Order: sequence, then C-alpha cells, then structure tokens
Amino acid sequence: MVAASRASNADDEHDPEGATIAFERQQLATLLDAARRRLADVDAALERRAAGSYGRCERCGRPITPERLAARPATRSCIDCAT
Repeated sequence: MVAASRASNADDEHDPEGATIAFERQQLATLLDAARRRLADVDAALERRAAGSYGRCERCGRPITPERLAARPATRSCIDCAT
C-alpha cells in the first residue's frame, strides 16, 4: 500500500481523499507494529520453553494455568499478576 501510494501523485493535504490515504497508512503501520510485537512475544515464549521456564509467571513464579496458556500461549504472567 505504501509503495503504491508513493507512485501516486495524490497530495494528502489538498486531495479530498488525502485524509483517507493518511489514515490507511497509519492503520497499516499500527497493524505492522502489533504483528512485530506479537512475533517478539512468541519468540520470547519459545526462549522460555527452551530454558525450562515456560508456563511459570515471571512476577510470582507460580504456574500459569493451562486455560490461560491455551488462550494466550505467549503470556508471561498468571491471571493474578496480570490483574
């Protein structure tokens, strides 16, 4: 989307569709940031698994319930510490 809009001669400031183009660019940037954070969380969970600490809360050290891990596999905290 960004590459396609670079080739365009649309002027965000003066084009009636400019606000839409700027909004879509920002929305895409936000989605990419969220995907990068999620990937980093998964990588960290894999590192904890390799180290033998996966499934344990990083704050209190207690086990994280299987239900929470099923819902959020990359979680770092038990439900008590998350709230």
